[in-house]
Amino acid sequence: MTAKRTILTYTGLKVLENELEELKVVRRKEVAQKIKEAREQGDLSENAEYDAAKDEQRDIEARIEEIEKILKNADVVDEEEVDLDKISVGCTVLLYDEEFEEEVEYKIVGSTEANSLSGKISNESPLGKALLGKAVGDSIVVEAQAGTMEYKVLKIDRSV
Repeated sequence: MTAKRTILTYTGLKVLENELEELKVVRRKEVAQKIKEAREQGDLSENAEYDAAKDEQRDIEARIEEIEKILKNADVVDEEEVDLDKISVGCTVLLYDEEFEEEVEYKIVGSTEANSLSGKISNESPLGKALLGKAVGDSIVVEAQAGTMEYKVLKIDRSV
């Protein structure tokens, strides 16, 4: 079974690499020190600090493993080479929301980087799927949990 390929922008790649470095270099040492100090307190069977430190160590190792898997299976989108004739991962798009009669801007990213609160939508989301391949002037109708949404593509830019 082959692992699912993960689409990342260059910015997303750097964020994950920095997090991995932080976990491996800084956080591992911190938790190892906590475990050492908790062991020095004696009886481990009723030592809450030891249990908490071991839980934290487990969480850190799980996150390291998760990031390494993502990076191993990553396809990095070069935002400098994004085709501005049609929407693709790595683009920033300006849309006109027909229902609310306002302009909204989104960056199309892979699912790992998606964060709707910061305007980053996944290429796998209903809106992201509907936008891929569209050009300026195209209208899009999206069926989502909140109902039917209608947008018009106003502008496509690079996300750099």
